[in-house]
Amino acid sequence: MPTPSFNTPAQLLLRLTCALLTLLALALPTAQAQTTAQLVPAASEITFTSKQMGVAVEGRFKRFEAQLNFDPKRPEAGRVSFQIDLTSATLGDAMFDAELAKPVWFDTARSRMAVFQSSQIKPLGNNRFEVLGKLQIKGQVRELSVPLTLSSSKNQTLASGQVQIRRLDFRIGEGEWADTSMVANEVQVRFKLAFSGLSLP
Repeated sequence: MPTPSFNTPAQLLLRLTCALLTLLALALPTAQAQTTAQLVPAASEITFTSKQMGVAVEGRFKRFEAQLNFDPKRPEAGRVSFQIDLTSATLGDAMFDAELAKPVWFDTARSRMAVFQSSQIKPLGNNRFEVLGKLQIKGQVRELSVPLTLSSSKNQTLASGQVQIRRLDFRIGEGEWADTSMVANEVQVRFKLAFSGLSLP
């Protein structure tokens, strides 16, 4: 007669341990492929354009941070975030810059940072992506879709794009300045963020 087969507790534990180690080995290459790129501030810029009485007004932010955790082979698993120091906003004129800090505009005394955090990255082909996420300014949070293009330059990876926001969604320009015939509601924000430590295929 054949000998009955059975599993002792030790044998079951051994099999379970082997199965867990196999799963870990399969998952490890994917985890390692995710790269946290380092921002190169000197090669990066964030600018904005608004219109006052129909005339374009150019500005920029001098201080900001950005994080890019990205695997070119699995872009949908990536994460993008950035933080902009609103006290660094400049229109190239000290008087105008002082106005931007006031409660009616950025109110930097109470809400210094603008923060964006991605929730999804959609690949569009040719190193182009749609980044979905939330933008918070002055305590107001709005969903935002940001077009993003990745390219290589001088051993760095550039993340660039342009997005339009509506300033009144974030209470930027209140009171008499909410009149869009004086200052347009639409603001164009352009960015070029340089990262090291990330290679494109």
